[in-house]
Amino acid sequence: MTTSAAGVRARASIVARGDGRGGTALPGLEGEGPLAIRRTRGRGAEARVMLVGAMSGPLGGDHFTVSARVARGARLRVGSAGATLALPGQDRAEARYDVRLTVDDDAELLWLPEPLISARGSDLSVTTRVDLAATARLVLREEQVLGRSGEEPGRLTSRLAVWIAGGCVLDQELACGPGAAEGWDGPAGLAGHRAVGQVLLARPEFATDPPTARSWEGAAVMPLAGPAALVTAVAPDALRLRRLLDAALASLD
Repeated sequence: MTTSAAGVRARASIVARGDGRGGTALPGLEGEGPLAIRRTRGRGAEARVMLVGAMSGPLGGDHFTVSARVARGARLRVGSAGATLALPGQDRAEARYDVRLTVDDDAELLWLPEPLISARGSDLSVTTRVDLAATARLVLREEQVLGRSGEEPGRLTSRLAVWIAGGCVLDQELACGPGAAEGWDGPAGLAGHRAVGQVLLARPEFATDPPTARSWEGAAVMPLAGPAALVTAVAPDALRLRRLLDAALASLD
């Protein structure tokens, strides 16, 4: 970790590998500063890891990077101990949070952090890049809450890019809050909602039996051009957003 007038630079990395006995080993768990990593009790072949915020942030000017690699034969679930709160820094500079996920053939990753909250006055850019092998399996959940209770949101830009077997199946960006493009909160955007989220599923069986595109109040399921599907939802608050995403995920299961 490095600290300067421009903010904190911190990294965390996770490496999971099959242990050759039907389980998952974690030969690489590294975190620094505000990015602490803790192994928790696994279940069956699945190893479990929690991201623990050891400091507040990200604050304006901070740059956090988290990476995870799941090698062949491994099963990994990653969660977080609490929500991530984006806060303004003293100089109101933009903060960055980069996530890099790689999943090999015959491996599975469940990336299920708690929500990201964009507090008033903050300015955060989140970029998530996912690289999957052809037979990799993934469940990735992203939830964003615009402002704390009764609070106006900060500026939040979130980009998600997903590659499967070397081909791009999704590259999208959402910008919300002060300074975002006009209409972000209008009928074609969040329509006044303050919680937005998505779940990305990649499963080899979707290549021959893709899910059906459908929508209902506040949520939609969209098959992607690859063995994957995207669930998106908007809601008035984090609790109802989680319920919508969980219901959509259960329908795909």
